Amino acid sequence: MIKMISISCGTLGLALVFLLVVIFTLSEAARYRLKFIIFLLGCAFATTWPLPFMFLRPRDWRNALIPAWQLRKILNLLGLRFVVQGQENVVKKSGAVIVINHQSGLDLGVLAELWPVIDNCTVVAKREILWFSGLFGLAAYMWGTIFINRGRGTNAQDALNSTVEVIKGKKSKLMLFPEGTRHSDSILKPFKKGAFHVAIAAQTPIQPVVVSKYYFINDRRKKFGSGTSYIRILPPISTEGMKKENLEEIMNKTWEIMNSEFQKINGEVMREIDRKKME
Repeated sequence: MIKMISISCGTLGLALVFLLVVIFTLSEAARYRLKFIIFLLGCAFATTWPLPFMFLRPRDWRNALIPAWQLRKILNLLGLRFVVQGQENVVKKSGAVIVINHQSGLDLGVLAELWPVIDNCTVVAKREILWFSGLFGLAAYMWGTIFINRGRGTNAQDALNSTVEVIKGKKSKLMLFPEGTRHSDSILKPFKKGAFHVAIAAQTPIQPVVVSKYYFINDRRKKFGSGTSYIRILPPISTEGMKKENLEEIMNKTWEIMNSEFQKINGEVMREIDRKKME
């Protein structure tokens, strides 16, 4: 079994090296598409082959550590590097709702970077992913994903209740993208209320995380270059004593903090890019 895995990994490694050589001989548009194909295939491989080992500790967040490590290496091969800042701000003594700005499918790399740093992480996904995405759905179940029915009425309330129970009972850190949609704008989109409903109901802090813009990617021009993105973990925002009536207040406060930091970190990145061009 181990020998077969090592052969498979070696074969995959050689294939990736070959593809990377091919990438640099292609046009920019073809390079853009091929890099995303490698990223998606790499994600599928990284999340599914460790499945046999996940059965040793089912529904445990640590089952995602190996897939996360592999995903980080795949992104490095594609020329992407993430730098995590602000680890001293990570909530330690309780659960938390982690809110992250949303830019691209490459945000999976952000989750892969944060997973070992924050500890005891989980995410929310539609229940259809569990039933209809094959081995990936099973892997997601094994690392503790909270699956919900995104229906109306009682289903939505049940989903909220089950999520709150996990955060409070297991002191889990729930990672969410409150903008709800990917974008490459210079200002954050308005937040949706779900993350803040959960945080108030669980009476757990909100942990804002800001990721700098992916200046090395341009979907319109079909450009996928190399570069560095910064992941900045900000101090937690307390929800202690808050009720539903405070939802808009805490949501707007969080948006203001994150958007201000988004402008700041992007300015820092642009100055770094300009400095490198001058060298």
